[in-house]
Amino acid sequence: MTDAPENQDRRGFLTCMSWAGAAAVWSISGGIPTSRLIGSAEAAETKGFSFAQVSDSHLGFDKPVNTNVTGTFEEALKKVTSQADKPAFIIHTGDITHLSKPKEFDDGSQLLKATGLQVYTVPGEHDVLEEDRKSYLNRYGKGTKGDGWYSFNAHGVHFVGLVNVIDLQGAGLGTLGKPQLEWLEKDVAGLTASTPIVVFAHVPLWIAYQDWGWGTADGAQALTYLKKFGSVTVLNGHIHQVMQKVEGHVAFHSARSTAFPQGVPGVAKGPGPMPVPAGELKNFLGIRKVTLVTNNTPLAIVDTSLAG
Repeated sequence: MTDAPENQDRRGFLTCMSWAGAAAVWSISGGIPTSRLIGSAEAAETKGFSFAQVSDSHLGFDKPVNTNVTGTFEEALKKVTSQADKPAFIIHTGDITHLSKPKEFDDGSQLLKATGLQVYTVPGEHDVLEEDRKSYLNRYGKGTKGDGWYSFNAHGVHFVGLVNVIDLQGAGLGTLGKPQLEWLEKDVAGLTASTPIVVFAHVPLWIAYQDWGWGTADGAQALTYLKKFGSVTVLNGHIHQVMQKVEGHVAFHSARSTAFPQGVPGVAKGPGPMPVPAGELKNFLGIRKVTLVTNNTPLAIVDTSLAG
């Protein structure tokens, strides 16, 4: 599906969201994702350089929908590290903590360190509740620019971590701001068009649902700097559910939370923790694995629930 939710009817959007409780391999070729269920022959063959995405751990959250977010985060990380072809590193797309408290950050750092894997992060809005944002930057800001943005290269892929939660706009829309946009333009200017690009941020760069602030006001400007690249994958968290969108050569993928689900736009009354039937929480929580088999084949994306 290629339309934003505000341009879809309710049935169409629910069809898109039906993937939220499933696990699938997304092969991205020319910006068009195709899916295969985990367990198929094609999915089994996706071995090579890979990394994992986890998101929205909300350590410190303690509401009836999930009274043990530390336990579900630890379970998600164990699912990452127990794979036979262990990922090269982990990307956490924000809201490690719920209230930016020192203990929440300490608990998160200890759990991530226990994986033995390199960890790359970007902040969520819950990680920067302090006015000076020092708790996040002191732990994860080394070597970054501005409020924590940066880039790195791995196995021929250029990764860009963006920060869009510092100056939230009406209804909570994310913003990147002029300094970060100027940095991004320079960062990718010298790369060849054949370089695979992976951008990760907390809030979706596209307008997933404006009424709830699920989007980035100046995200379209950032995407203009990526037009020349043939393979661009954008990963985010924030909305606590699997959602995907394609715009030309750019494929957007929103990830599940490891803490709690949020409601479906157009169905739920508003954003926030969504109660689920007893025993079904893990169907709505999960992790993501992204694999590059070779530089000449598309990225494969696997979303797996904690129940899977």
